[in-house]
Amino acid sequence: MHWTRFGAVGFTLLAVVGCGDGKGTPGGLENEPVQQSLRLEGFNSCEALEKYIEDTASKQMRASLEQQKPGYWERFGRGRGVDFGGMPPEMSADDGASGGGSAGPKDSTGTNNQVEGVHESDFVQNDGTRIFVLSGNRLYAHRSWPAEQLTLAGSLEVEGYPREMLLDEQHRLVIVSQVDLGLAGRPAGGSYGGGGGFAGDAPEPMFDCAGFGCSYNSADSTKVTTVDVSDIANPKVVDQLYLPGLFTQARRVDSSVRLVLSDTFRWPEDVKFWVDYSEELFKDEDKLEDAIDAQMERNEKLIRANTLDGWLPAGKHVDAAGVTTALPVSCGDFSRSNAPSALGFVTVASLDLDARTAAPGRTSLVAEPGTVYASKDSLYLAHAHSWWWPQPGQKDFTYVHKFDTRQPGRAVYAGSGTLEGSPLNQFALDEYEGVLRVATTVTTRLPQEDHPDWWWGRTTTASRVTTLGEKNGRLVELGRSEDLAEGERIFSARFAGPRGYIVTFLQVDPLFTFDLSDPAHPRKVGELKVPGFATYLHPVGDHHLLTLGVHTDPNGGCCGERTLKLSLFDVSDLANPKETHTELVGSAYGWSEALSQHKAFNYFPAKGLVAIPFTDYSPRPYSYEEYWKGFRTELRVFRVDLATGLSPVGAVSMSDLFDRTGSPPWNWYYAPDVRRSVMADDYVYAISDGGVRVAKVGSLQTPLVTTRFPRVSNP
Repeated sequence: MHWTRFGAVGFTLLAVVGCGDGKGTPGGLENEPVQQSLRLEGFNSCEALEKYIEDTASKQMRASLEQQKPGYWERFGRGRGVDFGGMPPEMSADDGASGGGSAGPKDSTGTNNQVEGVHESDFVQNDGTRIFVLSGNRLYAHRSWPAEQLTLAGSLEVEGYPREMLLDEQHRLVIVSQVDLGLAGRPAGGSYGGGGGFAGDAPEPMFDCAGFGCSYNSADSTKVTTVDVSDIANPKVVDQLYLPGLFTQARRVDSSVRLVLSDTFRWPEDVKFWVDYSEELFKDEDKLEDAIDAQMERNEKLIRANTLDGWLPAGKHVDAAGVTTALPVSCGDFSRSNAPSALGFVTVASLDLDARTAAPGRTSLVAEPGTVYASKDSLYLAHAHSWWWPQPGQKDFTYVHKFDTRQPGRAVYAGSGTLEGSPLNQFALDEYEGVLRVATTVTTRLPQEDHPDWWWGRTTTASRVTTLGEKNGRLVELGRSEDLAEGERIFSARFAGPRGYIVTFLQVDPLFTFDLSDPAHPRKVGELKVPGFATYLHPVGDHHLLTLGVHTDPNGGCCGERTLKLSLFDVSDLANPKETHTELVGSAYGWSEALSQHKAFNYFPAKGLVAIPFTDYSPRPYSYEEYWKGFRTELRVFRVDLATGLSPVGAVSMSDLFDRTGSPPWNWYYAPDVRRSVMADDYVYAISDGGVRVAKVGSLQTPLVTTRFPRVSNP
């Protein structure tokens, strides 16, 4: 997004492997082959960067409009197929002490980070004696120790829509929020698909959110606010940074913070992905086709007339004294992949909190954002190969770019590689002793025998683990496991040292165990089938796994009874994994944010406890005025004993928060159900957007103190 001129950068040699012959593709757009010798290439001038952006935008625009021509889907597929955009516009839519007078707890929990020493951002941060919570557009700072004296000590309004934050050992809180700076252009809509997706982003008409809290959708930039919280009663803003694009993830290692931002192409205002409707036009196919061609040419002129500043707006920095410094685009910070990718920009912004300057170090790619994984020394970006059109024989492929993050203020490109399949999330990637292990599900598109002209066809899946190593500026494949679980997809993955674990699902949940001690020969060792599926795997020591997922009746078909399931597995013998204990939680209406967000899962090894937020509903015939009495939200706590298994300890209820909510009760900005927890010695803190409540482990049903936040109005 962001960048004067530097020299060109290029890495490795080019070699292309084709996939599909491209015959019969619509609109004259051929599928580009998968790039097996992947590299990033810099731009030798700002003119070259601008031309590449405009060429890519033109190609994408034409592909989107081509689909609206008469008979398009009848010629190239069955029915309307995928909607790539282009809808007509009618759908528009207390005291100042810092940390208290007593010493902190002996043991406490923090954010549930994937990698030890790599801190992940979240809307809750704590250091044992203080708990910070983002709710609505405010930061709430608590003095949390001693637990019986939990106090809301201070608060601070945060510009925009706060997302997440990071806390370091020097009392610096880095808050990331989304703001709307009114940047020129129209953002593109979401692209279709994920792994193995298809190109086709187009700007879509805005829609009315009807008061349900969609304001976040209008944000176009990310604000990074650094706050000094050494005086917890008076948090002080010391630095503000504005960058184009939306926040994806953040990591901190020591004083170095890495922000991953994504941005869509910001199309010139008058670019249209539809033709104005008239009954006469849509009754005459020739006229309609001519009108679409004419719209393409008008769009082409607008795209070519745009400037680099229009495609890549500048950021700005505001220091503690309020002095503003513009942060213009530096073309030398930009690279492109030599492989096809969907439209977009992704930036790794590096901030050194110990040596802050106005401009962060930025490394940007003209590519769609994807999965982010970070170790202590490296950061990986993984995104899908972009097919223009489905074709029989296609497989999904993933491109992985590695960056060296040992320099606090810069992410340095190290190499790229290609592998078959798509990773589920960040836990499907892991670096161990310099080797990247990736768990992927490989989707293959098969011919439809009874309708060979249908290029959608049908698909089959299989899963595997692939190992990659850095060599001469490339990530080369070292080995791969056998293909597993045909017809199923990966629902969760975890790596722990030389071991790996994968859960797939169709009707039952096979847990696969892997020996990864030899990167050249990753191999499946064991398999265990249990009902349901796990969405999160958490190592407990070297020989056990805690898992959270959903229990299903294997005989229940599509509509069998489902409940949350917490399980303990003994994996000391990789060849013979055992599910030693299971706790079913709640009813079929039950839900936990920990099912999809690992930061909501809180394991406390010092006390052998695990806590998960839980919300349930009892569908009794309540009156409208009593509707929320059916909801129950609480923090469920369980004891984990490797010898005897799992046992319920109790729950910290926060259901009374529903009594104070109006209608609608939830939006993206405010959720009164329990979402996070902190445990310190013998105390448990339940946290929601509505407040913080603490109780002692032995009497969780009797809260000691509750702090309440005001209900947030949708901005």
